[in-house]
Amino acid sequence: MRLNLSWRKGPSADEKDQDHRSDPVQAISRGRSSRWLVALRAACCGLLVGVLVVLYRQGIGYGTRFARWAYAQMRDQPLLILPWLLAALLVGLTLAWMVRRVPMASGSGIPQVEGVVIHGMRMPALPVLGVRFLGGLACGMFGLSLGREGPSVQIGAAGSQLVSRGLRRDRVEETCLVTSGAAAGLSAAFNAPLSGMVFALEEIHRSFSPMILLSAAMACLSADFIAKNRFGLRPVLDFTAMPQLTIAQYLLMIPLGLVAGLVGAAMNRLLLGAQSLYSHLPSKLGPVISLFLALPVGLLLPAVLGGGEDLIGKAEGVREVAWSVGVNLLVLLLVKMLFTATSFGSGAPGGIFMPILAVGTLTGSLCGMGAAALGMPVRIIPVCAVCAMAGTLTASVKAPITSILLTVEMSGSLVHMLPVALCAFTALMVSDLLRVEPIYEALLERYRRGHVPDDQAPDRVTVEFPIEHGSPAAGRLLGQVPWPHGCAVVGLRRGEHRLIPAGDLRLLAGDGVILLCPGDCLDQARQVMEGLCR
Repeated sequence: MRLNLSWRKGPSADEKDQDHRSDPVQAISRGRSSRWLVALRAACCGLLVGVLVVLYRQGIGYGTRFARWAYAQMRDQPLLILPWLLAALLVGLTLAWMVRRVPMASGSGIPQVEGVVIHGMRMPALPVLGVRFLGGLACGMFGLSLGREGPSVQIGAAGSQLVSRGLRRDRVEETCLVTSGAAAGLSAAFNAPLSGMVFALEEIHRSFSPMILLSAAMACLSADFIAKNRFGLRPVLDFTAMPQLTIAQYLLMIPLGLVAGLVGAAMNRLLLGAQSLYSHLPSKLGPVISLFLALPVGLLLPAVLGGGEDLIGKAEGVREVAWSVGVNLLVLLLVKMLFTATSFGSGAPGGIFMPILAVGTLTGSLCGMGAAALGMPVRIIPVCAVCAMAGTLTASVKAPITSILLTVEMSGSLVHMLPVALCAFTALMVSDLLRVEPIYEALLERYRRGHVPDDQAPDRVTVEFPIEHGSPAAGRLLGQVPWPHGCAVVGLRRGEHRLIPAGDLRLLAGDGVILLCPGDCLDQARQVMEGLCR
């Protein structure tokens, strides 16, 4: 299908300015009313997301505690292993069936949300919610090394999509609400609303938009209100008080960032490699194998079960330099990396956000112990653990601002922002030099290749692109810009105003161009628009 590029004849830019000057109060009132209506809807989405994520967090928490109890019973009574394996077989086959029926609920969930927002993919909200809750609880009960943060993001996006369609909102506003719901999911998962806001811009929407920021802020704060009422005021990873580094000790963050970057790159390779290995097996066997592999891990090293909150607390709490402690941390690090790869690669519904944080914290604690053994004070160990956590996440996901703010929110102090940022950006440089693809982008590309027949984009997709300062489109008349072939500009957002896209309207930096394009040409159109607007 091809769409002819045409312009609706409207008033000139001078006439628009004159209209706004003739009745500025009414124009501003209309713009602010529309903006706050979207923000109000986003806040409602945030409240719903907060309730959903709280229920999900509680279910996963109960499941992980049950897994540790069950494996402890099997260590004392080995005869229980046989019925446990039978249960793992049945649950694994059920998980495979659910994921096959609703493939969008497999894995992390963050790549799928990015596909919905950026590529116009369809998301069956209710089936996704059902598989996320049932599958997540099942994986938690067997102790798989999967996080709840990625699924919480998709739960937030799916819940917000239901609200948007229930209110019959247009595609542009639905995208805004879905992005806000995804951010609210991260906010409720970590009790970290600021990180959720930035996550919406940096990872999900991938561009700055005042409307996205406002709606994401409202949704994140609303979801955080629900989460804090249930779990208290402390963040999920409540770090102990960390000592302040001297300026000279800041230089330690550079070699620490190098190590964190290497570990983050290795984590990506393991995750993608395990997924590739599982792809050579029948799809119904993947979850079964991952549940079987959880048995020896649960019997021999139960500390690595679940997402990794306990591991983070253990690594961050190290206050001594001892050979036995170092060997223990190294074993935990290696097993956690491999166990996460086997759990996630199977396609089971669960995330990798928290396991990557745990791997980073273990890495930092080991590096801190090494520095202390060379003469540095022991008090730097927890600081290294926290900084390496941000560095490893940055190297893997390549969302440095989100990683830095998340670490700062969880530490509860701005004092360590500079060393955290130094470590994170050093790790990002290492990841770029190694040509490591962001993990969620790589997973999204694999998902799209494997599920194109099931998740084709709609016939027409409406997407908003912000015009950045110095871009080729900035300062030109709308009719003079070579827009993507087959697409049409159907709207223009300028601050608080929605303008008619007339051909003689001059584009300004900061404008948001609303483009209508065929679903099968969205990727090509996005590449052209990035060249025009950035």
